Amino acid sequence: MYKKRGLLIVLSGPSGVGKGTVRKELFTQPNTNYEYSVSMTTRSPREGEVDGEDYFFKTREEFEALIDQGKLLEYAEYVGNYYGTPLDYVNATLDAGRDVFLEIEVVGAAQVRELVPDGLFIFLAPPSLSALETRLIGRGTETEDVIKSRVLKAREELELMNLYDYVVENDEVQNACERINAIVTAEHCRRERVEKIYIQMLEGDC
Repeated sequence: MYKKRGLLIVLSGPSGVGKGTVRKELFTQPNTNYEYSVSMTTRSPREGEVDGEDYFFKTREEFEALIDQGKLLEYAEYVGNYYGTPLDYVNATLDAGRDVFLEIEVVGAAQVRELVPDGLFIFLAPPSLSALETRLIGRGTETEDVIKSRVLKAREELELMNLYDYVVENDEVQNACERINAIVTAEHCRRERVEKIYIQMLEGDC
């Protein structure tokens, strides 16, 4: 019996666009069936972040050892810190038929696109660059120089929007969540994703 593989859902976008906020809201909804793949990072935890829930916080040496062992689906160095996705967990969950949700940086998403071309890639966009800068300032977690570097980086990342299947504007968190859920539902009905089930059904009836 052919078993439908889970869908790899990749959400990324510029720093400060609200990826983490949107992801957390999605996972508080009762109808959410996604498995969240917690990313690894070498940056320090922000206030309220929990190791193993928001990120796996690693030292630079630990992270580079995982790179050498080929244990990451993707990784990137961003504003002086590594970010990456554990490979074994993702593959095991997809093979079990469950959807895996990744919240990762734009550079990492480009790597995943090469390795998993049938994944679903969603770009979370800000309403404007000024709105993005306001969000970064509102965090109160970065210096003025870091904020400036993140805004400049965001301009570059917006130009990579063409690597994605869908673009969702994060004007309001709830609106963004509804759009993402609608996209995932539609993708599960895509002919390429379901036809093997029906081909096997027809062969079994012959």
